[in-house]
Amino acid sequence: MAPHLNIVPSMFVLLLLFISASKVQSDAFDVVAKFGAKADGKTDLSKPFLDAWKEACASVTPSTVVIPKGTYLLSKVNLEGPCKAPIEINVQGTIQAPADPSAFKDPNWVRFYSVENFKMFGGGIFDGQGSIAYEKNTCENREFRSKLPVNIRFDFVTNALIQDITSKDSKLFHINVFVCKNITLERLKIEAPDESPNTDGIHMGKSEGVNIIASDIKTGDDCISIGDGTKNMVIKEITCGPGHGISIGSLGKFQNEEPVEGIKISNCTITNTSNGARIKTWPGEHGGAVSEIHFEDITMNNVSSPILIDQQYCPWNKCKKNEESKVKLSNISFKNIRGTSALPEAIKFICSGSSPCQNVELADIDIKHNGAEPATSQCLNVKPITSGKLNPIPCSGPVPKTPSATA
Repeated sequence: MAPHLNIVPSMFVLLLLFISASKVQSDAFDVVAKFGAKADGKTDLSKPFLDAWKEACASVTPSTVVIPKGTYLLSKVNLEGPCKAPIEINVQGTIQAPADPSAFKDPNWVRFYSVENFKMFGGGIFDGQGSIAYEKNTCENREFRSKLPVNIRFDFVTNALIQDITSKDSKLFHINVFVCKNITLERLKIEAPDESPNTDGIHMGKSEGVNIIASDIKTGDDCISIGDGTKNMVIKEITCGPGHGISIGSLGKFQNEEPVEGIKISNCTITNTSNGARIKTWPGEHGGAVSEIHFEDITMNNVSSPILIDQQYCPWNKCKKNEESKVKLSNISFKNIRGTSALPEAIKFICSGSSPCQNVELADIDIKHNGAEPATSQCLNVKPITSGKLNPIPCSGPVPKTPSATA
């Protein structure tokens, strides 16, 4: 069931790209020294940042935009390619968004669009200042939520390396990756309060060759969420929590969603989250396919639902609960997953009755319930393939008539 992942070659290509670019003396475009930016936390960085980007992007030799240490206010910026040569951004300072959500009329704050051969690094911070937004972002207030900005968007970006960057208190998602190819996000720090709504750490869709490595994610929603059209992806060495875990989906909510396939999540630690390793699809609604998904070598610490397939995902009780999910799940494995669960139901496989899960594997599982009751395992519309030591015993617990909702 192992997928054919073309990840190592893509990472090697990225490494060669930036090594070769570094051998050429890159032009530096300092937003303070050359473009008049002020690190006073009050003067808008938008024009100096955009002017520096445009000059660097037009350079026929490799170039670097530098944002020195200090605190900068940034209303918003849209950084577009294609550029004529490899381009870098060295973010050393703290960049702050306007705290008032009404300053935004669309869901963009910092956006990279149609850029190739790109690197961002430097230890800097993108601070979304989201506390006011968290108070107003409710299920009923959809119009308000639709205008909340993502901290950093990568749209149609190819061959990119994002290293040593912090995203803090985003008003909505921290990082969104859309229609990207061969992009690596490494040594990132993502942080928001555990009660902050819809603050997914990293979300992606319609992308191939995405690598998320050695990052620390603490947020109020999924640490990592994988949307439709994602293929050949590696997630490893992630610490997640608080949050909602690492999730495939949600899927099946919209028409014409593309398949998700070839995802490997390994060597991660998930702590004090509502979910751990999760796949979620909506009941009723629309079709789709998920295959070759592999969770391996994961430690769970006090996770409410450590291993979960939820094909009755309905977080706001606004769905077709009496219908089965139309998303087909196949070739999925959970191997060498150990630790503790906050609730007795350590493993829940709630699959579709009209399209039961196929080839779901459990191997070497040891999850203990933190309470007095033993851990249990629930199975609906699935017959898992099992091997190795298994605690709890697969499918050992009864499935409630109405399985509990998950966030």
